[in-house]
Amino acid sequence: MFEAPDSPYLVSYNGDFYISKASTVPQTDGHAHKGKHRRKATENLSTLQRVLAAGDCHSVLLVFQAMDAAGKDSTIRSVMQGIDPSGCQVFSFKKPSSLELDHDFLWRTTCRLPERGRIGIFNRSQYEEVLAVRVHPGILSHQKLPGEINLETIWDERLISIRQQEEHLARNGTVILKFWLNVSRDEQKRRFLARLDDPAKNWKFEPGDVVERRYWDDYMLAYQEALNATSRPWAPWYAIPADDKPYMRARVAELVIDALQGIGLRYPEPSAEERSEFSESRAELCNDD
Repeated sequence: MFEAPDSPYLVSYNGDFYISKASTVPQTDGHAHKGKHRRKATENLSTLQRVLAAGDCHSVLLVFQAMDAAGKDSTIRSVMQGIDPSGCQVFSFKKPSSLELDHDFLWRTTCRLPERGRIGIFNRSQYEEVLAVRVHPGILSHQKLPGEINLETIWDERLISIRQQEEHLARNGTVILKFWLNVSRDEQKRRFLARLDDPAKNWKFEPGDVVERRYWDDYMLAYQEALNATSRPWAPWYAIPADDKPYMRARVAELVIDALQGIGLRYPEPSAEERSEFSESRAELCNDD
């Protein structure tokens, strides 16, 4: 298993993370994800992605969770800009389909896990089942669950299932990094109003997002429980301040690069038989008039 990159935003593994103590504004003097710093990060990540694909031993799973308007889409777009599209895949998880509801809650994300040599990105994820569904437990009545639902135990049970699956994936070569983009309630309000004021951003606004704001405290409790239960060395959570988007994107890019640099990626070495075939091919090409 890989070693989680250190960061002041790493959610500890001992269950003592409190959202009330997690800052939504930068706590370090790190650079923003723009200009020369962005170009350098893109170059580094592009190189690492090529070696990842060539080695074909590891896969990478990046999970993004956040309240609405925290900047998930723009962060994914900004950090992954310049990466070979054939080596990266992004999935967004909305309301489950009828087919997905005919399976367990991990099925739809499991089907979209990245293959070896590829970077997979989940824009929202299986964690919605212990976040949005926990805040709105009435959703469970549509999930075709067997027996009587016990609201006192189902969330812990689901968190255990998620944690065990992540450990299994890590043992088999998947590098998992999970990012909670921690936006403040005031900043979310400002961004919602900006979407309403700008005709070019009206399409981003959904009235339902304002309805969900009413449950802010419930969501914060659900996030706190989920992050404490599932932040582990093989699948760490990072609570990234999201009120400053360029700063947030830079921290995400740094952590992805640090993680890939830490797993010893290298181009595969050709075997003796392959080297012999290379020599024969070179000789044939050189003699081809």
